Amino acid sequence: MKNNHTLIIGSGIVGATLALKLAQEKMPVTLIDARPARDKSAWQAVLSKRDARVYALSLASIHLLTEVGAWQNIAASKRKADYSQMQVWQLNGMGELLFGDSKDQNFDAKLLGSMVEPAVIEHALWQRLYGEDVSDYLTIIAGQKVVNMDWLGAQQGYRVTLDDDTAIEAALVVGADGRGSFVRQQAGIGLVTLDYHQTAICCAIQTQKPHQATARQAMLPTGTLALLPLADITDTDKANPQYWQSIVWTLPRNQALALIEEEDRFIADKLAAASHYELGAIQKIESIASFPLTAQQAKSYVADNLVLVGDAAHGVHPLAGQGLNLGMLDVKALSEQLTHDFARSGGKLWGSNQTLRAYERLRRPHNSLMMHSFSALNWLFAGSLAQTRPVQQIRSEGMYRVGKIKPLMRLFAKQASGV
Repeated sequence: MKNNHTLIIGSGIVGATLALKLAQEKMPVTLIDARPARDKSAWQAVLSKRDARVYALSLASIHLLTEVGAWQNIAASKRKADYSQMQVWQLNGMGELLFGDSKDQNFDAKLLGSMVEPAVIEHALWQRLYGEDVSDYLTIIAGQKVVNMDWLGAQQGYRVTLDDDTAIEAALVVGADGRGSFVRQQAGIGLVTLDYHQTAICCAIQTQKPHQATARQAMLPTGTLALLPLADITDTDKANPQYWQSIVWTLPRNQALALIEEEDRFIADKLAAASHYELGAIQKIESIASFPLTAQQAKSYVADNLVLVGDAAHGVHPLAGQGLNLGMLDVKALSEQLTHDFARSGGKLWGSNQTLRAYERLRRPHNSLMMHSFSALNWLFAGSLAQTRPVQQIRSEGMYRVGKIKPLMRLFAKQASGV
């Protein structure tokens, strides 16, 4: 099989979105994923359950999903929870940041973003991947694993071999295959990593009080505690909406691993207490899981005829919920740079080194800034040094002052939206 343009390895949200963007531009693209394809019944089984995980999609990500035709499917499914406010506070000091305050008459953004479960986004993209409007330009290979990559030179690109011995040649290979990226490893690109020695507990909870379309984040001495609105999926929930939320609770690793072994009711009570009962008691808790927290960034996003996007290129602390949004901004920048330079070359150059380096210059500094900013915020609130009186005073005074400057708050909200 031969593809004279692009081969994307990894058909998660970022990879699938990029494939659709390129196919819409009438650029031949092949999308490969090791996961077997799901049929309609398999998707129904997945979507029938509430997922404790949720992505906080920024307005920029929503716009991109709209461009590729996937957001329309998400909206039609009603499996999204829009939020119009973000509340950030600390429990051991003064200061609260409230973005999208309805009392602020100068605040013009009614929608700050939307919380959507991963499978809901993936299903919406899956529906679009098989659309007639992109079928002439998009080839999908599911259930096949890439086992080898050979660089044939700048003019030819790569020959990629699958586990069924199929060989595919592509002028450009895109690694969209996650944090443990095989593409990144095959290209010999190293990583800069940071271990926070923290573990996040995630779950879905039903609270005593409604979330009122507000995304909440408490900055605790042990780490951050995020309470994010979840879509109501049952008829009972829809009749009494806004009580289900997704939790990401960051704790020191040993403390989290000990807590995860306790009974569900014990975890729910500890969680409610940690939030100082911001939304009352926890009525139900589901799908409890945990994952270690690390940050990483590829030392380079590009090599000859090869480029990394999303988690293959970078991974950040989840405290601001921006991981996927950064990946979607990668998609936007890369697709625009590829098509712009292709048109400027008169249809001769696709994925040239100049094009890929331009993409890297756009995205790597921004992603580095985000990674280190989230690390600094985590350091500022969690850990022994963060609990010393001088740091507490600086932190409290800073939050208090920032919260009083409305133009600055609107700027922060705009930055978070990505537009």
